[in-house]
Amino acid sequence: MDTTLRDGEQTSGVSFSPSEKLTIAQLLLTEVKVDRIEIASARVSDGEFAAVKSITKWAKANGYLDRVEVLTFVDGDVSVQWMQKAGAKVMNLLTKGSLNHLTHQLKKKPEQHFAEVAAVITLARKKGLEVNIYLEDWSNGMRHSREYVYAFLDFLQTQPLKRIMLPDTLGVLIPSEVQEYISAIVARYPKLHFDFHAHNDYDLGTANVLEGIKAGAHGLHLTINGMGERAGNAPLASAIAVLNDFMPEVKTAVAEKSLYTVSKLVETFSGFRIPANKPVVGENVFTQTAGIHADGDKKNKLYFSDLMPERFGRQRKYALGKTSGKANIENNLQQLGIQLSDADLKKVTQRIIELGDKKEMVTQADLPYVISDILDSNTIADKVKIEDYVLSHAKNLKPSATIRVVIEGDVFEEHAQGDGQYDAFMNALKRIYKKKKQELPGLTDYAVRIPPGGKTDALCETVITWRHQEREFKTRGLDSDQTVSAIKATQKMLNLI
Repeated sequence: MDTTLRDGEQTSGVSFSPSEKLTIAQLLLTEVKVDRIEIASARVSDGEFAAVKSITKWAKANGYLDRVEVLTFVDGDVSVQWMQKAGAKVMNLLTKGSLNHLTHQLKKKPEQHFAEVAAVITLARKKGLEVNIYLEDWSNGMRHSREYVYAFLDFLQTQPLKRIMLPDTLGVLIPSEVQEYISAIVARYPKLHFDFHAHNDYDLGTANVLEGIKAGAHGLHLTINGMGERAGNAPLASAIAVLNDFMPEVKTAVAEKSLYTVSKLVETFSGFRIPANKPVVGENVFTQTAGIHADGDKKNKLYFSDLMPERFGRQRKYALGKTSGKANIENNLQQLGIQLSDADLKKVTQRIIELGDKKEMVTQADLPYVISDILDSNTIADKVKIEDYVLSHAKNLKPSATIRVVIEGDVFEEHAQGDGQYDAFMNALKRIYKKKKQELPGLTDYAVRIPPGGKTDALCETVITWRHQEREFKTRGLDSDQTVSAIKATQKMLNLI
């Protein structure tokens, strides 16, 4: 069960709009193919109600309604009525899984709590709702008040429930405890279905998920990018990769190839950035930096593992920097279709090491320019030069651009308008290339980086990602003006194609 839209949205500073929630819900069920999604907490806000209503409307029309779940509370008929108005059919009832929480938060006796839980379950079932139960703070309950947990489960096995959900609410368990506690519960209640809900406060979420399944848990709660309270939940991508590789007897319906795509979408909607070194979905996790690794890959795939990028719709990359070595550079040149002699390759390697020592970022797209500079050769000279341009921006008027471009000695001049100065520039450029009957690459990402300090004359780096003939590549430009740095990055792209 994916709980990105409920527990994941409890990440500090994250709030999805109703349309964003609907889009993520649709992708999770139709593309990623998780079994269930938990999409909200009842009674939170009008926006949350609108989001749930739009998801349940879509889910009902497409046969997914029984796979859409909402967190609810022991509050008499309030949550039940909310569920009915929202069109939801499966409620995940939050109850107390430790004596400490029951005594100090609710200030109630076990028998009183059990009776109130039973009343909500009875009402929900009468209204046609399916009920699952969360045992909040269950992990501490097993550590400090196991008899209470067993008494509660003894009671719950008499109730018309679908699943009992065991959350490590505070993320305090270590793998051996997960193994011990879940094994004990599954052995004691063999007819009940138990889900395990791991948090990541000690960075043990994925390890605990693996132990939970080994111990006999029947289901898992996970989130995209490990989003959630505090340090977050166990991440879906990591957990699926671990289960597929280390527990092949456990089958899931999750489509590995969709994990990276939905991860990037959730990153965009949430503003919650994925760390570059995050397993499976991070930008760097399939990038080899050390030259010895690239050399080993080239000779006999010595640094490959079962965790192959192609499984997740990704590609292996070889970084360029001071530790790259010749093999990394050769791999990048091969992808660009460039061959160099050993002597020239040695010179290029040395220059990239020097740039790395200066903390310069070198990309694959920079390689032809490094080569051209070092070898003083016309073989990769600038065939395209953006000679002149005038950019205008005025209030209540569309931005415009007039540009003069020299392509292999031929001069072209065009004028165009756009939604911004750079858009106007690109529209003029497209007109020039249309005359040449050549299509420009599509722009898939546009990132601007400005050093901290707030100086208006600071250098601005624009990194643009392009897609051309089924290949993606990046170019970058550096200038104190953001639009000019984008134009410099664009000129690099024109020469690369």
